[in-house]
Amino acid sequence: MEKFRTVLDFCLSHQKALSYSAVSLLTAGTERLFSVVVFQCPCNSWNTLYGSVFLLVPALILFLLGYLLNVRTWRLFTGCCAPGRCCCCIHRRRCWRYFRVLWLVTVSAAVAPLTWIAVALLGANFYECAASGSSLLQRHLCQGRGTQCHEQVARIPCGETLPQGAQTFVSLRAQSQVLGWILVASIMALVLIVTCINRCRSPVSFLQLRFWKIYLEKEREVFERKAKEHATKLAERNLKCFFESAEPEPFQTPSNKDWQQISSLYAFNTKGQYYSMIHKYISANKGTSIRSTEGDVFPPALDFVDGTDFNETGTL
Repeated sequence: MEKFRTVLDFCLSHQKALSYSAVSLLTAGTERLFSVVVFQCPCNSWNTLYGSVFLLVPALILFLLGYLLNVRTWRLFTGCCAPGRCCCCIHRRRCWRYFRVLWLVTVSAAVAPLTWIAVALLGANFYECAASGSSLLQRHLCQGRGTQCHEQVARIPCGETLPQGAQTFVSLRAQSQVLGWILVASIMALVLIVTCINRCRSPVSFLQLRFWKIYLEKEREVFERKAKEHATKLAERNLKCFFESAEPEPFQTPSNKDWQQISSLYAFNTKGQYYSMIHKYISANKGTSIRSTEGDVFPPALDFVDGTDFNETGTL
């Protein structure tokens, strides 16, 4: 039991890295399956289109799916253009915050498509098919050799050998794998640099960041439990009144404005130490707005606060 708790604590403390790793492994496995089972290069004039579709279209689908499944997307857009509210950004700092959250959603959504492209380039099948149909490559390899050479280049993915003298100019699989490793190394270097910069500019210490994440996890758990209890009591009261034709008893529940305030984007302020929008809401004077106050800043190291949200089933 103690070992199980240790493993569980490790998973919770590295939840983000593990989730990205799981998405990457699942994407890589799917790409390999498509490459072996589904993909069949036509080895004709359709090569470029066919190979490009298998290389890029699944990546686009995964990118859009990443937007769709990210809780930050719906925290950002839900109610932003409701009747009676302006869709435009009135405050420049708040508008900048919206664009930053949208950028974080984009980065998260890009994990799966970049994994697909990197694995596809390392496997080389899609790139080799797409490049062999390129008219530019065919003209380069077949100078003075006629149309038959063009057809031979298009059949490279199917095991065709090039005329003597042209083979030294082409190794499509090698090109694809070099591009794949360059893409992987570039992504890892960029992630490391951005993470270091964000941590260096953090307004709180390393241990406080750890405590902050623990607090958000516990707040989520308690919120889920209390929300279920509150919803159950409200449903029981309403159904009791319906079936017994009785007058409803007074029932205290958060107003629409209360829900809007705790659903807004988090802003750090040195004048008050709040770990979430719920924490900030219950600490503020009743009836005052907490959505924008003087001294609000948006440190990149605290962007994880807006990622702690609930989906339609009540879980993260």
